[in-house]
Amino acid sequence: MRRRTIGFSGRCALLMNGQDDIEEIARRRRLAEGMGGPEGIKRQHDNGKLTVRERIEIFADNGTFRETGYLEGNATYDGARLASFVPKGEVNGSCEIDGRRVFVSAGDFTVRGGSAAGIHGGLGTELRVAQRALEWRLPFVRLLDASGGSVSSFLEMGRTYLPDGNTWTATEVELLQHVPVVSAVMGSVAGLPAINACLSHFNVMLRGTAQLFPGGPPVVKAALGIDIHKEQLGGSDLHTRRSGVVNNVANSEKDALQQIRTFLSYLPSNVYEMPTRSSSVAPRRAATDLRGLVPDDPRRPFDVRTLIDAVVDEESFFEISPDYGRSRVVGLARVDGYPVGLMANNPKHLGGSTDVAAGKKAMRLIQLCDLFHLPLVSLADEPGFMVGPAVELEGIETAGAQLVWTTVSSRMPWITFVIRRLYGVAGQCHHRPSGMYRRYAWPSARWGSMHISGGTAAAFKRTIAQAADPEAKLRELEAELQGIASPFRTAEATGQDLIDPAETRERLVEFVRDAQRVLATQVGVPAMPFRP
Repeated sequence: MRRRTIGFSGRCALLMNGQDDIEEIARRRRLAEGMGGPEGIKRQHDNGKLTVRERIEIFADNGTFRETGYLEGNATYDGARLASFVPKGEVNGSCEIDGRRVFVSAGDFTVRGGSAAGIHGGLGTELRVAQRALEWRLPFVRLLDASGGSVSSFLEMGRTYLPDGNTWTATEVELLQHVPVVSAVMGSVAGLPAINACLSHFNVMLRGTAQLFPGGPPVVKAALGIDIHKEQLGGSDLHTRRSGVVNNVANSEKDALQQIRTFLSYLPSNVYEMPTRSSSVAPRRAATDLRGLVPDDPRRPFDVRTLIDAVVDEESFFEISPDYGRSRVVGLARVDGYPVGLMANNPKHLGGSTDVAAGKKAMRLIQLCDLFHLPLVSLADEPGFMVGPAVELEGIETAGAQLVWTTVSSRMPWITFVIRRLYGVAGQCHHRPSGMYRRYAWPSARWGSMHISGGTAAAFKRTIAQAADPEAKLRELEAELQGIASPFRTAEATGQDLIDPAETRERLVEFVRDAQRVLATQVGVPAMPFRP
């Protein structure tokens, strides 16, 4: 009896201690959920921003967020009793998006400006959420609101340290080859988080309340003696219109989070799976609308978005980088319910010519489609690479070489419709000589190594100069060349298929359906790596 009494008492003690531990977990959860405290939360709201936990609540399917590492932070003790606790400046975990699980890492600006100060991993450290995304083969989403490193950490450590962030960043780089990665710039983001914003397949930033730079105004002042406002230094207008560092701008935090959800909806969870098909929806416009789309006057532009609306499923086009490289429209869409990548020359900007910015957009889309098994649709009205002093300073030749390399190195099924023009090396970049490739042309199309107008003056320079009436001679030669520029002559010699513009959607649906069996053989990491 004595032995049993001791045993019973021991079990009671264990139960009591266990209950205390359970209550301690709940207490520490509350401390973590308190983030940077009432003052930090108020400051976040006063700056027009949601807190990290409010963002996750909007982003995730209801009740699906599972936080990890919520007990991590800086604690002080009074003997064995917890005296104070400051959570780390980020919230990590996983959640479901439209029923599919993704991993999330979200900066908490209410705690030390979202910096990593005071958190130093050592032996026994749990896997970071990025590592879990890689091992689980699930999409990875960053909600960035962080200032990067802080010199205050030197005081806490009692020393400085050699920069070795690539120990962790190597995982972020590897992720790009395996799963969809998305970054949202939700506040002022500097240091390594600013680089992480670009280590992604798609990124978005808030208008007015988000900025992106390696170092903010105080750093610029110390280094260069320049006083500059953070919005001028790295605001959304600069990065979505001029630098091209960020794809899309959002007018609210809810808009940014919805854009992420939409982008992910087109992609598989990883490169080892196929994208999911949705219900097929008829295009917004009738196929016959395309017959009168291209003006008779080659100098007059047409609305390329009318063309897009007539060939893809209704309301399915998600444009990427709409304000950068505007001579090329790129994005994701659905055709007969299947996700596709789509690019089209925009004759309303630079006549549709491919400049350096437009070339970058095209290359990123080609890489994205190749990586995640999406057929690529090209709606070509390509007058050629942009010419002139400005693009020479930007290195148009190198950009052209990179576009050629990316085009030839890709493997996903590709279909091109030549709408009006296809000239030069830029026109060549709407064609691939290997794999599943198909090209159709409208009867309105014209092509060649260069335009007859302009090319004639160069090719017959001496003949024109020696003529009694050089202007008349130029017009005579141009008229002769225009007479043999009919696409029917090309078709007679090469077998190029010309189609009624109203047939475009029908031919596209057939191709995308047939592409699925080829795409199924391409699952896995492609030979061409994705480069940010």
